[in-house]
Amino acid sequence: MSAGPGAPRLILASASPRRRELLSRIGMSDFTVEAADIDETPLPREAPRDYARRMAREKALALPASDAFVLAGDTVVACGRRVLPKAEDEKTARDCLALLSGRRHRVLSAIALRAPDGPMHERLSETIVRFKQLSHDETEAYIAGGEWEGKAGGYAIQGSAEGLIAWISGSHSGVVGLPLFETRALLRSAGFSIG
Repeated sequence: MSAGPGAPRLILASASPRRRELLSRIGMSDFTVEAADIDETPLPREAPRDYARRMAREKALALPASDAFVLAGDTVVACGRRVLPKAEDEKTARDCLALLSGRRHRVLSAIALRAPDGPMHERLSETIVRFKQLSHDETEAYIAGGEWEGKAGGYAIQGSAEGLIAWISGSHSGVVGLPLFETRALLRSAGFSIG
């Protein structure tokens, strides 16, 4: 989208290169990026769905008010009611993969679009993913590749982990970090011209 005179402006409240790349896939090229710095600690007994929605909303609200729309997202990997952490070390990545091995889990990808005049519009994508039963060697090879670093649940579906996933039901782009169907619908309803 090229912004002409009077066209709405968009800020992506994320430092994620994946979200920037995904947004460009639906024809959005004219947006600025400002990372939202918030506390991402889940609340006690907070359900994964509620946590994902709250994180997206808080990221959209974290940027100062302006004449631009603010788009924010959050992706949560959940096993039952448990929110899996972002893997910051090999032990956490290994623990996540051991938990996900051979079973289904949910990936909840929430988006929030804050309008310049204040209203918040939100959507949530839920995707079911099942890993194959991972062998020790498969787990160790994945850990050695480093794709797990900083990823929710210790894996990145857009990398070699895709070869370890037996099936998926829902939004592939939502698992990567920005559900494009829901994002496109929100932006179109706000007056953005989408390719």
